[in-house]
Amino acid sequence: MIRVGSEDFDSGALIAVLERAGGGAVASFTGIVRGDDGLLELRLDHYAAMTEKALAMLERQARSRWPLLDVIIVHRVGPMVPGERIVFVGTASAHRAAALEACAFLIDKLKTEAPFWKHQRFADGREGWVEARAADDAAAARWSA
Repeated sequence: MIRVGSEDFDSGALIAVLERAGGGAVASFTGIVRGDDGLLELRLDHYAAMTEKALAMLERQARSRWPLLDVIIVHRVGPMVPGERIVFVGTASAHRAAALEACAFLIDKLKTEAPFWKHQRFADGREGWVEARAADDAAAARWSA
């Protein structure tokens, strides 16, 4: 399942779907909007067709590398405030290593390869687009080796 939209999601309900896949392991990551430096709002923009294609490609790559029974990727777009859920990645497999590694792969690659544009607005009046981070690029690069 891949879903991109403005609606909030229930991480517990998504994990329950993965648990019903019949494997022995479920791994998940839920990202939350941080309120660092007085952040008031994070807005994510995207081009739907491009985003859905990129996420589907990441899912196919994960399924080709690990024996996965199910994969769920949910990403929100639009305005969000600190404390709100922004992304969920979950994997189900027969064994923990595959579930954990695939989940880490998906979130690392999603951070660098999914076409989302992030705009921040702060309490002191600052605002601007979020630049790519070297740490995210390094995390994604480890999967290329």
